[in-house]
Amino acid sequence: MSNILIHPSYFGTIAQYIPLINAPHVVFEKQDSYQKQTYRNRTYIYGANGKLLLNIPIIHKASGEKSLDASVKRNRQSYTDIRIDHQFKSLAIHWKSLEAAYRSSPYFEFYEDQFQPLFEGKPESLYAFNIQCMQTVFDALGVAPEISYTESYEFTPDPELYKDYRYLVNAKNQKLPIVFEKYTQVFENKSGFIENLSILDLIFNEGPAAVSYLEKYQDHL
Repeated sequence: MSNILIHPSYFGTIAQYIPLINAPHVVFEKQDSYQKQTYRNRTYIYGANGKLLLNIPIIHKASGEKSLDASVKRNRQSYTDIRIDHQFKSLAIHWKSLEAAYRSSPYFEFYEDQFQPLFEGKPESLYAFNIQCMQTVFDALGVAPEISYTESYEFTPDPELYKDYRYLVNAKNQKLPIVFEKYTQVFENKSGFIENLSILDLIFNEGPAAVSYLEKYQDHL
């Protein structure tokens, strides 16, 4: 397997973990600008009424302007400078949403103690928080890649060094060359199977089998 270059995400989608699952070395992009409509500050879960967005409000540090992501329209800000706005108590609300969505799933209680602490504090940096979220996912999946961070931004990285999967952070109009197989989802009888949700959906529903599910698609991206 090749070394992987990827953006830290708010847990990240199932697709984002396909190249990560067996990667010996994960390089997190640290030199990019923050962009809206990406998985940097959002994730989608399967709620009682279908696909549910969990969005982290941010503070645009350059102006001090509080924003819900869509209103960030000024000069580009470094991803590492973006701060989380805790005025709305979003993380606590997100945990309640996860409990409502997955309490009856087969493996929620098994992983609950690993993930709940992430939603109890008030992390400042969105970038650092996302790293923590993804490392917790690695622990839950039982994988331990070597991790490093970019020292400069490269639009077209050297393919001899690592494969570039930074595009997987984009949340809008992304079409992937994958037809995801169904796995059991809590509300599937109401809204049908929903593919490529947050990795948390796969973990809470499939547990240890999540790794095998991801490995099926190793050659598809």
